[in-house]
Amino acid sequence: MKFAIITHVSHIHQDNQYFAYAPYVREMNIWFKYVDEVIVVAPLKTEEPTAIDIPYQHGKIDFRKVSDFNFTNFRNSLISIIKLPIILWKIFLAMKNADHIHLRCPGNMGLIGCFVQILFPHKTKTAKYAGNWDPKSQQPYTYKIQKWILSNTFLTRNMKVLVYGDWENQSTNVKPFFTATYSESEKEISQKSSFTNTIEFIFVGGLVGGKNPLYVVKLVHELIKRGYKTVLNLYGEGSERSTLESYILTHNLGTFVILNGNQNNETLKKAYQKSHFVILPSKSEGWPKAIAEGMFWGSIPVSSKVSCVPIMLDYGKRGVLLEMNLDKDVNQMIAMLNDESGFFTKSKLAIEWSQNYTTEVFEAEIKKLLTK
Repeated sequence: MKFAIITHVSHIHQDNQYFAYAPYVREMNIWFKYVDEVIVVAPLKTEEPTAIDIPYQHGKIDFRKVSDFNFTNFRNSLISIIKLPIILWKIFLAMKNADHIHLRCPGNMGLIGCFVQILFPHKTKTAKYAGNWDPKSQQPYTYKIQKWILSNTFLTRNMKVLVYGDWENQSTNVKPFFTATYSESEKEISQKSSFTNTIEFIFVGGLVGGKNPLYVVKLVHELIKRGYKTVLNLYGEGSERSTLESYILTHNLGTFVILNGNQNNETLKKAYQKSHFVILPSKSEGWPKAIAEGMFWGSIPVSSKVSCVPIMLDYGKRGVLLEMNLDKDVNQMIAMLNDESGFFTKSKLAIEWSQNYTTEVFEAEIKKLLTK
């Protein structure tokens, strides 16, 4: 089988290997186990791989470079219009050459792919919609277009659309899905320490406005001011780093709030195992990997009510759903910290739920999609 991926994820070419964002590549390497050849249509950047980049694992990859593009302002829009004919042609040829077409959405490349795949109604296709599929959520117009095309069974034929969450009134080609990081062999009970020692919080994600890392720091700061022995470790990089550094310096939080930058999967695994809470007050998510990963190791998730997160947390039974009001959320956390037995109950429930979603289960589901 010749398998074509259309994705906006930027790649790096080094030592005859193609590197990209590790969580995405780990997933694609599972798909690759069941295909003979791979065509990748994606942007290629001239940088060195970082701690969060890993290589594809396949012996036959045909990488077809396209220019990155966006419509964020008038100048970029004009440049993108010039680029589009070449991008469209490369996507068309990749789909024409492929036995199976795989779209990564939402994103600019995914948007173009949604239109081009209409020309191939008889080819088997899958689309991974990694964003928020909630029909009631507020989203960019381009995301709504992608969702509309993908779920329109007249325009989009012979395709399974993999989405996070089980939503009502969906078309027959929309399939609730999930993702996974850890294997069956890694299952273990991560025994958390008592609150009489340091209470450990962890944030994993981009230090960008959409992830609200400053809200995390302010929340933990309030707990510190109330006398709780709390430490927050943040993992990730982004445009908000300087703002966080300034806040930490201004409030003398250097020993309580630590910016660790981007780290590899093994480092994050150890951090999850040590932490009591994994916190993510994000404005938008699909399947928040940091939440699912933390739960696998018994870290109680503390998250905003976006996408399928309320379902993941069983509406608060195995986590804390943030109101995104600092006073209310501080009070929620204080109530949790004053109920240590309740914490351990929720931690156990989090483990039981998350450890259902192992890489073996994930791989079995992908195999079904490719071998039908």
